[in-house]
Amino acid sequence: MLEVVGRWTVQHLHQLPALPEMPDGMSVILDGAKLQALDPSGAYKLLTGLREQAGLDAGQITLRNFSPAAQQVFLLVVNNLPRMQVLPETAGLGFLAKTGHASQTAFNHVRGFTGFVGQLAIEAWRLTRRPGAFRLKEFVAQLEAIFVYAIPISAAMIFLLGVVFAYLLGVQAEKFGANIFVVDGVSAAVLRELSPVIIAILIAGRTGAAITAQLGTMKVNEEIDALSVLGLSPVAVLVIPRILALVVALPLLVFIGDVAGILGGMLVAKTQLGLEFSQFWERLDSIMKMKTVLVGMGKAPVFAIFIGLIACRMGMTVARDARSVGLHTTSTVVQSIVAVIVLNAIFAVAFTELGI
Repeated sequence: MLEVVGRWTVQHLHQLPALPEMPDGMSVILDGAKLQALDPSGAYKLLTGLREQAGLDAGQITLRNFSPAAQQVFLLVVNNLPRMQVLPETAGLGFLAKTGHASQTAFNHVRGFTGFVGQLAIEAWRLTRRPGAFRLKEFVAQLEAIFVYAIPISAAMIFLLGVVFAYLLGVQAEKFGANIFVVDGVSAAVLRELSPVIIAILIAGRTGAAITAQLGTMKVNEEIDALSVLGLSPVAVLVIPRILALVVALPLLVFIGDVAGILGGMLVAKTQLGLEFSQFWERLDSIMKMKTVLVGMGKAPVFAIFIGLIACRMGMTVARDARSVGLHTTSTVVQSIVAVIVLNAIFAVAFTELGI
């Protein structure tokens, strides 16, 4: 007979004494008269200890003086013990295995993205044949969320960047008495690079993450499945209005950023360099070309398309758990920012080669 003493619970597992040595194969009687508490973790430790010490299985164990609750817990663990398996330790992957796994993951990602773009193209073609099926209310709601609510933060960011850039450029220009050329530098930097890139990154973090979280939550709640059951295309109902709203909103935000950045540069030119507003505007009017504005605004729809595609696809491929929503939302932000930077580099090389 083996006496079980104390509290056999998960909080006290490290304090439990080791089981005494017992002959192999002999049945044992467990006396629970002094047992204070028993939970599944304690019962599992007791059973596995008897198996390791004496090679006993559950049929060779008899309970005595166990309370009804403790006996029920013990029997619950006994009945489920065959399904409790300790996972074997897996060896770490080698360099080649990691490289192959990463390559396969990248290939599956590209294949899934290509398939999503194809599905989107099919649904867009269907909408051109049936314009009445376009979700105008959804488009307007998304345009409001993406454009209207992003105006203050977009204008403030580019205004401050214009201030900083004009200040740093003004410090150098003032040394050579070339204060007026601050206008050239600020206008070119804000209109061609700062405004479209920074606002695209802002929208990637703000709107891209929101779109993925929205679609992912809808998938977890089976709302997307409900749309399919009703005979509606989730791509046409949810994806296309969001991407179109991004394509319309981003150039408008870039234009607002252009104005805010120029105003920031003008303010610094006035306070630091002594350039009057009229001088600033005259120089800006003489050196600024329309193509400079169009180059910056022309990047915006391309950025918007990629941000929308990445955000919507990641939202539509979320697994049915909250952790997956978080991972896909984070991945959307990272992928979108990388896409914006890579696309901007491609634009820079292409425009330089074309002399634009």
